[in-house]
Amino acid sequence: MGTYRQIFYQIVFSTKNREMSISEEHEEELYKYIWGIINNHKCKLYRINSMPNHIHIFSDLHPSVSLSDYVKAIKVASSIWMKETGHFQQFAGWQEGYGAFTYSIRERDMIIDYVKNQKEHHRQENFYDEYKRLLEEHGIAFDENTYCNCLLNPFRVRRIIFVNPRFLNRGYASVSPSGYLSIINSDY
Repeated sequence: MGTYRQIFYQIVFSTKNREMSISEEHEEELYKYIWGIINNHKCKLYRINSMPNHIHIFSDLHPSVSLSDYVKAIKVASSIWMKETGHFQQFAGWQEGYGAFTYSIRERDMIIDYVKNQKEHHRQENFYDEYKRLLEEHGIAFDENTYCNCLLNPFRVRRIIFVNPRFLNRGYASVSPSGYLSIINSDY
């Protein structure tokens, strides 16, 4: 029996200290570089886009790759590349944490459009409000002290994983009263 998957993630992370350091002039080169990293991890990129201070990646996740290793590989390699090219002179690195939001096949096209239209979208909503809304849409209560500090101080939180609430209802994950997320390992 083969291994089948359908794991769609929208991964969002910011530049260090939310610096405006992703230059629009060279962002397409950055996207191509990240696409190569994604391909090397046997994952499929559906859409990538950015603003000067953060990036959105919508991709699937191969069953042999853990989410944290995947994001780490993207961030480490792209950070080195961005500094070496000289095209992103203000870039100091990526924030330590990230958001990874799950979606179903029925939501795929909607999320592809959402990521594609980031530049238009951010004329109406800033990154802080967008991130807060994504948390709330995925059933994560926005706590000004916890999440605001995470957004303003990227060194406070190492990693945040957001799971679609439908998975909670199916028993794939649970949230403790203190807000810690537990992923229940299923078939491997």
